[in-house]
Amino acid sequence: MPNWLPRFLADESGATTIEYALIGVFLSIVILGATRIIGTTLSGAYYLPVANNLT
Repeated sequence: MPNWLPRFLADESGATTIEYALIGVFLSIVILGATRIIGTTLSGAYYLPVANNLT
């Protein structure tokens, strides 16, 4: 077995990067979902009443 293989298998420094990436992806999905819900709510509350009164 090569000398570097046990050190490579024991190295966990990349795990932190992957964890941060997963947290970032999760937060992005939550933010996009919240933005979509808020946008739909605001559209129904402000845009539609104004549009209906203009016609």
